[in-house]
Amino acid sequence: MITRRHFLKTSAVLGTSAAFGGVASPAIAAGAAIKLGYVSPQTGPLAAFAEADKFIIEGFLAATKAVGANFEVIVKDSQSNPNRAAEVAKELVVDSQVNLMLVASTPETTNPVATICEAEGMPCISTVAPWQPWFIGQQGNPGAPDSWKPFESVFHFFWGLEDVIAVFTNMWGQLETNKSVGGLFPNDGDGNAWGDPKVGFPPVLDKKGLTLTDPGRYQNLTDDFSAQINAFKTAKAEIITGVMIPPDFTTFWNQAQQQGFKPKIASIGKAILFPQAVEALGKAGHNLSSEVWWTPNHPFKSSLTGDSSAALAAGFTKATNRPWTQPIGFVHALFELAADVMKRADPTNAETVIAAIAATRLDTIVGRVAWDGANLPPFAAKNVAKTPLVGGQWRLRDGGGYDLVITDNQTAPQIPTGGKMEAIA
Repeated sequence: MITRRHFLKTSAVLGTSAAFGGVASPAIAAGAAIKLGYVSPQTGPLAAFAEADKFIIEGFLAATKAVGANFEVIVKDSQSNPNRAAEVAKELVVDSQVNLMLVASTPETTNPVATICEAEGMPCISTVAPWQPWFIGQQGNPGAPDSWKPFESVFHFFWGLEDVIAVFTNMWGQLETNKSVGGLFPNDGDGNAWGDPKVGFPPVLDKKGLTLTDPGRYQNLTDDFSAQINAFKTAKAEIITGVMIPPDFTTFWNQAQQQGFKPKIASIGKAILFPQAVEALGKAGHNLSSEVWWTPNHPFKSSLTGDSSAALAAGFTKATNRPWTQPIGFVHALFELAADVMKRADPTNAETVIAAIAATRLDTIVGRVAWDGANLPPFAAKNVAKTPLVGGQWRLRDGGGYDLVITDNQTAPQIPTGGKMEAIA
């Protein structure tokens, strides 16, 4: 079978070299735009992840145009649905014939898009999903590590479960507890990975002397968490953890308050990344904790614009009148990487684009991104680049609203803390 990659490789029309950001690179044929496909969940329960997309893409197009680069970004909405994500990815590859695929935000979006790209020989850069559910979730047999194989076309940058477990347990270690932990793991890519008895939270918590109560997988958009709350009460759980979509945590936390369940610590992945989700809880959001991937205080700057993390966040707030959110940094970095890769590749030749991604060593707004295998097991070394992770708590401000305060940076000391852990009142 002739793959799209083979077709492009053998039929590419090479243009003359053109200056792009001061770096000579092969130009796309006849001066046509370099086409980037971009898939994210702009609607549905994961829509908060895509809130900054329009702002980031407009900034990317302005910055690249200013240095003489001609990009076109074709945006598709996954609608928070894996089947839809695969469908629009196929459209971008086959109908739009993009030169590079970009995708962000949770395994429900990244995995189906990456799987299509791998099958089609389409270069793809992915982010905003822990690397284990991304890499393992796409394997033919996720339960058999001996069968796992690296990918040829698709690459991912983010942190892993080992990082979020370290961050959470480091935060918990700042407070006195009975070490009884309740786990909330849904039946989705993230939940199954986080709750996995071999590669998820259970074995690590056990080694650290923490007792996990896991009531089992629940379906996303559940409207009754009474069974989980009762299980946690029975276990006298003083710590709650898990990875939930925002509506589900709101439901769980409100029901926990109503049923008199009040743990000392609640460290929840995904659901409380966003200020809107915490503000929806009113005062009950005070001292909830989560992983922190990126903030305006992170000591990094954009390779594309030179802006600091603080400047990027301020620009978003000025343009939208909305508070900064963590995905801003990673979506911006995704487009930084696209610009950097296309400086070093012939956009019409998928093989050269893939090689350029693999060779990337770039300092971005989220830190250094390098597919060099650092701090990764051998099976994931080719396709994954790790980024730093710290932990923080949401603190209620006088007069309303919340601030995200970094409370533990043992995993990334270059990122400053702003306070210590406090128990939920």
